[in-house]
Amino acid sequence: MNASPDSLVGRTLKHYAVEELIGQGGMGVVYRARDTKLQRPVALKLLRPDLVADPERKTRFFQEARAAAALTHPAIAQVYDIDEDQGLTFIAMEYIDGRTVSLLVAGRELDLMGAVEIALQIAEGLAKAHAGNLIHRDIKSDNIMVTTDGHAKLLDFGLAKLFDVGSSDASVSLDAGQIPTQTMTQVLRPSFAPTQTLAGTIKGTINYMSPEQARGKALSPASDVFSLGIVLYEMVIGERPFKGETPFDTMHSIAFEEQRPVTIVRRNMPLRLHQIITRCLRKRPEDRYPDAQALVVDLKSLKRDLESGTRESLPVGEKLRSGLERLTAAMPFGRTGLLVLIAALLVTIVFFVLQIPWGNLFTLAAFAFLFNRSIRGRKARQMRGFADKMSKDPAVRAILFRDNAATVIVDKAQAKTNIRITSLLDAINHRRFFGDPIGAEIKDNLTDTEFQALLKTPGILYARDDTPPAEKSSKRKKF
Repeated sequence: MNASPDSLVGRTLKHYAVEELIGQGGMGVVYRARDTKLQRPVALKLLRPDLVADPERKTRFFQEARAAAALTHPAIAQVYDIDEDQGLTFIAMEYIDGRTVSLLVAGRELDLMGAVEIALQIAEGLAKAHAGNLIHRDIKSDNIMVTTDGHAKLLDFGLAKLFDVGSSDASVSLDAGQIPTQTMTQVLRPSFAPTQTLAGTIKGTINYMSPEQARGKALSPASDVFSLGIVLYEMVIGERPFKGETPFDTMHSIAFEEQRPVTIVRRNMPLRLHQIITRCLRKRPEDRYPDAQALVVDLKSLKRDLESGTRESLPVGEKLRSGLERLTAAMPFGRTGLLVLIAALLVTIVFFVLQIPWGNLFTLAAFAFLFNRSIRGRKARQMRGFADKMSKDPAVRAILFRDNAATVIVDKAQAKTNIRITSLLDAINHRRFFGDPIGAEIKDNLTDTEFQALLKTPGILYARDDTPPAEKSSKRKKF
């Protein structure tokens, strides 16, 4: 595997003749090959050596992959074989002649009926798996292919478990304490590719994770339902519902933010589609469809409605919400401007109805000013508390806060430090009633020049005692 991927073209592994390189991913390299025994094309996935280096882990993976291979359904790409040859571990799978959903979305080639049909086929395949207590863990638009004759196929079923270095229970995710330092740091770094799968840490791809996956908690079939809901949203809208500038921002959006309703993003979308996607994307697993079979029932109903031309009108609540979103977008300063306008109108009405002397307006304005100062200062107090708690970690060199994000500078990133940061910010964001959530970034292995340059920027909340004396004056600078 250290050689060029093209170097295997023309070679034979067991009875598979390698013909062409067709892709590379986080788990390894994929070739088109020919099964010389059965004379049929196959997709041959060669696994990265580091993923199967540990004998116990490899044995467990082979057992789990064979269990996935026993799963047969028209919407699931079949696993034919798992074997080793010439020091390489490979999986022979059904070769799919088609294109991924991500390519179809990028080319704007899906209409509403096509998107619902793909989601229904994949949900039916998942329902078969969930009935057998199997969870996919990595459903995404790149893992769904549509054949030239219009059939949807879910790839890599069960293979995401290969990334698990924790429990052998197929429904249990990795405990927080088991997350390796390097990969957890990558989650928090903006330079980490947002569509990459995290090997050895949180199973799944960041943009398609369920909230429990993002938190490293136990998984259930409802986690697959959430990921499929993201794919369905992406197919009908053309973009994913949760995204951020950094992987950390994306994970935070998945865990805490609500998606924009499809009926608001595109007004011609049917209400039933909105209801299905909303239920799929509930933050708590118990609020979603419990498994894919329950989702299949509603998707079939939606398909019948589309075929018959039946449309339900939006309820009053949804219409009001849609109007409010459009008004907010049109207001200067967005939501803040709208709240100020509403407050001003209410005060005017109260003064007019009660015939209160307008001189009292100055008293009210003074009270409002002090209240506003208290509210605005709350974030500063919260971040000072965050800095006080994180400063007790000996690995933390400095903390600064600006642009609604905390930057924590450490000697060397450690899992416990990363988890502590996430936990504290989660608690802060839960207590925030308005405003954007606070994000975080971890920086380690900085040179002295880079470190001193950061300490000279505004917003320093904490600097460790061994910080150069010239920079210590920045400690506790207000922002």
